[in-house]
Amino acid sequence: MIENGIKVIKIGGNIIDDDSKLNNFLTDFVNIAGLKILVHGGGKLATELTDRLGVDTKMIDGRRVTDAETLKIVTMVYAGYINKMLVAKLQSLGCNAFGLSGADANTIPALKRNDSKIDWGYVGDLDYNMPDAANIKIFLDNHWVPVFCAITHDHQGNLLNTNADTIAACIASALAKKNYEVTLVYCFEKKGVLADINDENSVIKKINSAYYMELKDRNIVSKGMIPKLDNAFQSLKEGVHEVKICMAEDLHDFENAGTLITQMNI
Repeated sequence: MIENGIKVIKIGGNIIDDDSKLNNFLTDFVNIAGLKILVHGGGKLATELTDRLGVDTKMIDGRRVTDAETLKIVTMVYAGYINKMLVAKLQSLGCNAFGLSGADANTIPALKRNDSKIDWGYVGDLDYNMPDAANIKIFLDNHWVPVFCAITHDHQGNLLNTNADTIAACIASALAKKNYEVTLVYCFEKKGVLADINDENSVIKKINSAYYMELKDRNIVSKGMIPKLDNAFQSLKEGVHEVKICMAEDLHDFENAGTLITQMNI
């Protein structure tokens, strides 16, 4: 185990929605040695509850527009039920987890999105200096495992719905600046970045920035994968040691599975 090494692991909503996959993932997460942080998305529950309450769901390019009523729902689901459910499951596995939003201990302040063309509502944007690594370190020093949801705050009394992939990358980058050797792992339902979206075995083992531009130009990567990769490359620039993108079921062997994102030539 690397001294002062830490794993920042992000789990996607599709895994949260599957009890069996989630339980296996959390078991593998607990078995990872050393310091670690879990960042989670929201799953389908927020959309289901929004529909049941008669609140319109508006999505633009896969991103949720978050008006005042939607903010109440996503906060209840992300920072409430899902976050505490994950903490309870981790506690049952002997992992002393501590559930957090970005408002707690001022760990992740954000800025309300300012877009001249689209009113995103209460959506938060981050830069890589915003997470308070010193406060996050307090949890780590006390041997607690932080579990962050996708809710931040703006220092104006407002909660903000914020992309969980970006939160994970920014936490990883902030900790790297505190002299941690940080590995960022994105876990989702695919085996990695795929050369052919219809072929689960077409995993691209390594991607550097030049190859990434080529993959985008050829439309091999698009939509939801682009924000993950953008965050991955930016976090490397900010000092993160390594980024992996892999299937949640492969977390136990993430060092050999999935796609390695690297700044080095391949």
